[in-house]
Amino acid sequence: MLCAALLTPIVRRFARRFGALDHALTSRKIHGLAVPRLGGISIVIAFYAPLLGLLFTQTGVGNTLAAEKNFSLGLFLGGIMIAALGVYDDLRGAGARKKFAVQFAVAGMMYFLGFRVEAIANPFGEAIALGWAALPFTLIWIVGVINAMNLIDGLDGLAGGVALVAVATIFLVSLQRTQPLMILFSAALGGAVVGFLFYNFNPASIFMGDTGSMFLGFVLATSSIRTNQKSSTTVAVLIPIITLGLPILDTLLAMSRRAVRGRPLFRADKEHIHHRLLGLGLSHRQAVLVLYGMCLLLGGVALVLTYTSSVVVTAMLLAVLALSVFFFLRQLGYIRFEVNHLLSDQRRRNRALRAAVRPFADRLRRATGAEEIWEVVREASPVFEASAVSLELRGAGMSDTRSSMIFSSELRADRTEDSGLVVVDETTPTPTSQFRARFSLVGIKREEGHLELGWVDARKELDRDTEIAIELFCDYVVDAYERVRSRTPMGAPRGREPSAGGGLDLPRN
Repeated sequence: MLCAALLTPIVRRFARRFGALDHALTSRKIHGLAVPRLGGISIVIAFYAPLLGLLFTQTGVGNTLAAEKNFSLGLFLGGIMIAALGVYDDLRGAGARKKFAVQFAVAGMMYFLGFRVEAIANPFGEAIALGWAALPFTLIWIVGVINAMNLIDGLDGLAGGVALVAVATIFLVSLQRTQPLMILFSAALGGAVVGFLFYNFNPASIFMGDTGSMFLGFVLATSSIRTNQKSSTTVAVLIPIITLGLPILDTLLAMSRRAVRGRPLFRADKEHIHHRLLGLGLSHRQAVLVLYGMCLLLGGVALVLTYTSSVVVTAMLLAVLALSVFFFLRQLGYIRFEVNHLLSDQRRRNRALRAAVRPFADRLRRATGAEEIWEVVREASPVFEASAVSLELRGAGMSDTRSSMIFSSELRADRTEDSGLVVVDETTPTPTSQFRARFSLVGIKREEGHLELGWVDARKELDRDTEIAIELFCDYVVDAYERVRSRTPMGAPRGREPSAGGGLDLPRN
C-alpha cells in the first residue's frame, strides 16, 4: 500500500510529461479532461516489491515462496509479460489479435507450470474430470478474466474496487484453507490496489489503464485457480466464478448483445452495466458504490459457500443469487419479456453499414495525398446519411504545426458544394447544421484532427450503430493520413494552394 501510494504521483507526473493521457475523444468516455493512464505501473511495482523482498529474506514465508519454484515463476514471469503488454497498449495501442496472442501464450505457460482446472465439482455427485478439456478450460478462464477486468474499467475506481473485493474474498478463503502463499499474494495485491485507489477514486487524477486492469485480471484468475485447485468442496469451481461475478457478467452481456445486434465483438459500446446505472440518473460516485455493493454481495455468497457442505443450503443460496441478478438486470433494461422483432433488422443494418464502408477503406489505402483522402471522405458521407461534412487534418508536413488543412462540403441530393482547401489556424469555425457530431482522428502519437458530420433530419442524437461505423471509418482515415504524412516532406502541403484571402467560406444550412 505504501509503495503504491508513493509511486502513483511519480507515475502520474511521468505520464503527463510524455503525453500518456486518456483524452475524452469518444462518446463512451465519462471523464471530461485528459487524465494520465499509466497508473497500473505503480500497482505492478507495489505488488512485486514485498514479494521480491521476501525472496531475499530468511523467513518462513520467504522460504516457502522460494521452495514453490513453478508457482513463483509463473506469477512473476506471467505477470510481467501481461504488464508489458498493457504498457505497450497504453502507449502505442495493441489490436485484439496481438492481445489475445500474448494472453493465450501466457495462459498456456501458466497451465504447464501447474495452474490448471482439471475437474469441475458436482454438488450432486462425483467431480467431473475434464481430461483433455482441462487445457482449453484453463486458457479460457485466464484470458476471460483478464479481459473481463479490462472491460469493466469504465468508471473512476470501479476496476480497483471490484478487484479489491475479489482479492479480499480470495484472502479469506486462503486463510480458511491454510494456504500461506495465497494469503501472501492476495495481501500484496490488496495493498497495492488500496494505495492506488487513493488517487483513482472519483474524481480520479490517474487511470490504471490496460496495464493495471489486465494485470489485476491475470493475478485474480491465477490466484483463484490456485486457491481452489486442491479443494474437495462441492462448490469449489463456483467460488471464483461468483467472486468475479460482476466482471464476468458484464463481459457475457457485452459479447451477447454485440453478437445479437451484429456488431463487432471487440468494438466498445456505451451499454455496460455502469453505463446503464448512469442512465438511471445515478451520479458517477453513486454508480460505483452500487457496483461495490454488488461485489460485496457476491463475495459474501462465495465465502458462505466455502463453509457449507449442505447441498440444500448451496442450492438455496444459488437460487436467491440467481433471482437477485435477474431482477437487477431487468431493472437495468437488459431483460425484456416482449419479443423485439427489430433485432434481425438491426443486425442486417449493422452489417450493411460495415459492408458499405469497406470499399472506401480500400481506396484510402491507395491514397497518396490529403486531397485524395478528402475525396473519399466526401463520397463516403452519404453512407451515414449525412447532409454536411468537414475534415480537419493537422500538421500535414507543414512547418507551422498550428496550421491545419480543412475541407468542407454541404451535401444535397442534386448538388455538392465543396468549399475546398485552405491552410488556416485551428480557431477557424466549422460548418454548422441542425445536428453535428465530431469524431477525433487519433493516431499513434497524437490527435491528427477530426471528422465532423452534420444532419438535417431532426435527429437529436446519433445511434450507436452509426457511431460504430463512423469510428471504424475514422480508423481507416487515420491510417491513410499517417502513411501520407510519412511520405510528405516538410514544407507546403500537397494539393491546391491556399486561397488569397486565407479564409474559408463555409456552407450553412
